[in-house]
Amino acid sequence: MLHPAPEAAAYQPVRPSRTEVIAIHGLDYHVRQWGDPSAPKLFMCHGWMDVSASFQFVVDALQRDWHVIAPDWRGFGLTGWTTVHPGTVSYWYPDYLADLEALLDHYQPHAPVNLVGHSMGANVVGIYAGVRPARVDRLVCLEGFGLSATQATQAPGRYARWLDEIKAGARLPIYDTMQAVAARLQKTNPRLSDSQAAFLAPHWARQTAEGKWMLLADPAHKIVNPVLYRIDEIEAVWAEVTAPVLHVEARDSATLKSIAGDVPLDAFRARFRSFRNLHEAIIDDAGHMLHHDQPVAVARLIEDFLTR
Repeated sequence: MLHPAPEAAAYQPVRPSRTEVIAIHGLDYHVRQWGDPSAPKLFMCHGWMDVSASFQFVVDALQRDWHVIAPDWRGFGLTGWTTVHPGTVSYWYPDYLADLEALLDHYQPHAPVNLVGHSMGANVVGIYAGVRPARVDRLVCLEGFGLSATQATQAPGRYARWLDEIKAGARLPIYDTMQAVAARLQKTNPRLSDSQAAFLAPHWARQTAEGKWMLLADPAHKIVNPVLYRIDEIEAVWAEVTAPVLHVEARDSATLKSIAGDVPLDAFRARFRSFRNLHEAIIDDAGHMLHHDQPVAVARLIEDFLTR
């Protein structure tokens, strides 16, 4: 059982964000922005079960003027859920690529873009950069490892599991207080400070009519993807990326170890050699949420890479 931490003063942004909603593929897409629209644009894409406000700490640590644009992916944050439409029961990874292209066409249609992605967002931007290489100037992947390699023999069981999970339905926990949401965030990431957790909690959840707190994510995201992750296909896509790529890894990344599984880490990391122009960096004293743990170090790496 989670015990809510004492109420803490929330982190106060140095650069407050503004938001707007644009129409993308029939969904109301919530887009968070920081900075002057006339400044160079920098697109930031959050990870699974996260929201665009997650980048606030990194944005505040940036030293240069940027127009940062960060969407809430479909089914996360304040963007619409696809499953409210009849006949739609789960999420499909290629849709994120289409959403990203629509977002870029809206905000920067006539010039190559700078992309930063974390975790799932890093996987999306990495694939996009290989599918549309001319559209990407520079690419920063924060903890974007891809997924565990699969074998074709896993397909029957995966499809069966998907059918079973659709039949059972998916649910996300409900919390009694916003402080309980903050405590949940800190359980996932013990490095998260009380003030950071207090800032993120109301962006990560909303209060229901009954006074409880509900996560801002479609429970359908918990349903397994029936399509196997084929690393040979991903490596073929990565090989088409012409932009310089910065891969940033946390020294204490439990996520890397989990995805690698029984594969030795050096052997697992060999997949990144598919990128033609790869640069790598490791952040000390950080876990998977490295943009929360070490925002100053992450911001410095991003800016140095984009402006070299």
